[in-house]
Amino acid sequence: MKLETFWTDQAPRPADLAVASELPTAVDVAIVGSGYTGLNAARVLAKSGAAVAVLERHTIGWGASSRNGGMATPGIKQGFQNILKWYGSEKERQFWQASLDAIDLIDEIVKTENIDCDWKRNGHIALAYKPSHFEHMREHMAWYVDKMGYTHKTLVSRDEIRSEIGTDVYFGGMADDFSGGIQPAKYVFGLAKAVAAYGVNLCEHAEVTAVNRLPNGFELFTSRGAVKAKEVLVATNGYTDNLVRKIKPKIFPIGSYIIVTEPLSAELQQSISPKGRMFYDTKNFLNYFRLTPDGRFLWGGRNNLSPNLDLEESAAMLRKDMAYTFPELAEKPITHTWSGQLGGTFDLMPHIGRVDGIHYAFGYSGHGLSIATYVGTEVGKLLSGAIKSSPFAEIPERTMFFYRNKPWFLPFAALYYRFLDQVS
Repeated sequence: MKLETFWTDQAPRPADLAVASELPTAVDVAIVGSGYTGLNAARVLAKSGAAVAVLERHTIGWGASSRNGGMATPGIKQGFQNILKWYGSEKERQFWQASLDAIDLIDEIVKTENIDCDWKRNGHIALAYKPSHFEHMREHMAWYVDKMGYTHKTLVSRDEIRSEIGTDVYFGGMADDFSGGIQPAKYVFGLAKAVAAYGVNLCEHAEVTAVNRLPNGFELFTSRGAVKAKEVLVATNGYTDNLVRKIKPKIFPIGSYIIVTEPLSAELQQSISPKGRMFYDTKNFLNYFRLTPDGRFLWGGRNNLSPNLDLEESAAMLRKDMAYTFPELAEKPITHTWSGQLGGTFDLMPHIGRVDGIHYAFGYSGHGLSIATYVGTEVGKLLSGAIKSSPFAEIPERTMFFYRNKPWFLPFAALYYRFLDQVS
């Protein structure tokens, strides 16, 4: 069992990726972070004629953009009942539509940039972990149809669940044919090759250690030298550090862990996922799972919110849950186990903002494949002047007095969510 990411083991960083041999001395926009947010912002800016540098501490796409489960599903982490209560019906519709547009945007980018990344829109199904969860799904169907005019969802009763998934563990589900699956490393590397072709300076091993304000912009000091920029975008999501101290309290890391099996037989693949769907359950400590494009079984989850669990211990916990759901996989060899850091916010909402003249975009809470693509594109349009506003830049952020640097509260939050899973 390899303690490394399957996606990049299968599709390593391309040797022909055009990275900058030297830092540019000055650019219009310097972007800190080379994941989906940063690269999509760079794509928009470069196409508008701006000079852009993407500054990456490690190698391009090193963070969650090459480590996630590769599932793009409608919605955002925060529930839409709360969004309606906090922001009103117009924002409720805007955020829902943005989540749909985000998936279509991946479709557009993959086709326009000719990115070979196994993108398929076979849909997903949310699985009711308890009978009460399925009753909530019945209630939500009216919201999707009556309020949003969304007709891509179908309720699947427990009696019908075998038509969607090869287990009887769940109490029904809600299928959705709008979503899509991807090989995330191939996607992020394809994006990187596209933006490099547009003239973006991709600067690897360029950790930004300080950002100083100048009369007409900023100077960024990196491990490879300094670069001046008119604008700066921090696009580090779950890997955000204290580079800009006023940004750090707005975002905290959450660990997510994944295992994959060896390739399964065609018969077993068909038994597990008859329609090629992706899956997640309705627990707070949810599991998400799918077949990979090469026929392995991927099982991920947040057994603990910590980003620092031992990978072998995590793999053992994930295997136990996987085997409970699919006993036929109990003895299948696990070939890879790895983790990545999500970016969480206290309101579970993505945000675009600015502090001391420095822009930031983050807070996807597990929906980063699609929402980071969309928000990165939005912030690129804002910086280039193509749009004047975005709903993600128009909502207030929530911070907590007890958090400034280290997320010491995560174990207590984990206990709380485990309690909710027991009583729901």
